[in-house]
Amino acid sequence: MSDVILQAEGLSKSFLSGERTLEVLRGVDLSVEAGQSVSICGESGSGKSTLLHALAGLDAIDEGELLWDGSTDTGAERRGRFLGMVFQSFYLIPELTAFDNILMAARMLGRVGKPERDRAASLLDRVGLVERADHVPAKLSGGERQRVAVARALMNQPRLILADEPTGNLDEHTGEAVIALLLELSQETQTALVLVTHNKGHALKTDRQVLMQEGRLIDSNSGH
Repeated sequence: MSDVILQAEGLSKSFLSGERTLEVLRGVDLSVEAGQSVSICGESGSGKSTLLHALAGLDAIDEGELLWDGSTDTGAERRGRFLGMVFQSFYLIPELTAFDNILMAARMLGRVGKPERDRAASLLDRVGLVERADHVPAKLSGGERQRVAVARALMNQPRLILADEPTGNLDEHTGEAVIALLLELSQETQTALVLVTHNKGHALKTDRQVLMQEGRLIDSNSGH
């Protein structure tokens, strides 16, 4: 029996734009198994980022059901334990060092003892930034900032990582390295990964590829 950790059924979401109602998500179904990597491709405006925010429990949906590990509890406290997020714009805290940005994920859950500090140091080593531990984001390159963000996403040993265009602000070579790192770490830790990307080459590296068109998902691996 497969271990489905993320289940979305019939997700719908609309926005008012002037006097028009824009249907951004139109009955989206998606299931992700433990340790599986899934990419979501699609044109700008197709609803990819809205879907990712809905899957993260950050945006309320109009209709449908979202389950994390079989539970409808998608509140903020559970989010901090269940999933990690990587964004295009890094979202690091400017005043904090690379080490403290990673540790911040544990701090948000009120846990900052020796085990958490050791884990942050281990993750910093794993993403190749031990020598940058005391650098604030302004002293890091774009690729280094995104590697810090990847380490932060893994800090609380989540079941799932959601990555929204994580290479969007990086050059091609650096972007390739970040995607390779994300996939490698998700496999090592058996953490599921949902990757939103414009880059078809990156998408093809995931276990499964789905295409988003006008608010609907088409699963290219199963033809429906």
